[in-house]
Amino acid sequence: MSGPIPVGISACLLGQAVRFDGGHKSLSFARDALAPWVHFEPVCPEMAIGLPVPRPALRLIEQDSAIRLVYSNRSPGDLTQQMQHFARQQTRKLHHLCGYIVCAKSPSCGLERVRIYDPDGKNNRKAGTGIFTAELQQALPWLPIEEDGRLTDPAIRENFVERICALYELNQVPDAAGRVSRGAMMAFHSRYKLLLLAHSQPDYRALGRFVAQMHQWPDMALFFAEYRLRVMALLAHHATRRNHTNVLMHVQGYFRPQLTSRQRQELATLIDHYRQGLQPLLAPLALLRHYMAEYPNDYLAQQRYFDPYPAALRLRYGY
Repeated sequence: MSGPIPVGISACLLGQAVRFDGGHKSLSFARDALAPWVHFEPVCPEMAIGLPVPRPALRLIEQDSAIRLVYSNRSPGDLTQQMQHFARQQTRKLHHLCGYIVCAKSPSCGLERVRIYDPDGKNNRKAGTGIFTAELQQALPWLPIEEDGRLTDPAIRENFVERICALYELNQVPDAAGRVSRGAMMAFHSRYKLLLLAHSQPDYRALGRFVAQMHQWPDMALFFAEYRLRVMALLAHHATRRNHTNVLMHVQGYFRPQLTSRQRQELATLIDHYRQGLQPLLAPLALLRHYMAEYPNDYLAQQRYFDPYPAALRLRYGY
């Protein structure tokens, strides 16, 4: 990477004492693991609209078929329009971001399963999205967004980091003047082919057909915008053991002429053990990397599949 990845984050997750009770929800994964690779841009939407610390807690209610942001202690005041206005103003400044980490369960920042109450406060259901995050999703539909609670799951954590790294690299495709060349676009897609295949075979094929029609787009900026939507939606599918096995077997084929019968059997057995869950992904990858060093291949050498994010994050170690 040529520089730190710009990522938005709820300020409380960086340890800032901005929550309604004067506390924070410091997220160690962000503060410790990601910090060397990421430039965080923190914001607390509730403070941004002028609320103090401490302050009455907020909640979402459904009233007249609309979701409203109000005080949970029934103090007068509807903060929905203020929050939406701030969010719309803020998201116009965030097109450079490659990801966003939001605070779970928050009526302003929660990503999913935020409680929505009846106006009288007696009943609730976990079916909402925070007002700020909902506007963020609408304004930047390609942006990887996760919340702190979900990032404790290793698969979700890896998928999020993989997506922010991919978007960061994709955002380098336009030149300083914002121009997008077909060559640069094709080079990016070529580097990501194996990684995309690990996430979704049907979507990989559909995206390939879309890229093959690139020459029909007179405006490459529009093509870039559509490609960004499609490729980030594809990467949002979690890579599966079955798809990884398919990619590993595909890569194995590149070395068939050079390997002895014993080496081919050893590699095939290791891949099958991964398929069965007897070995982590790193085991066949390590052997394939060894053969890539022994028998260099230009196509494989440029594949982002082998290094989708900084190795120091150790995100593939557990499966």
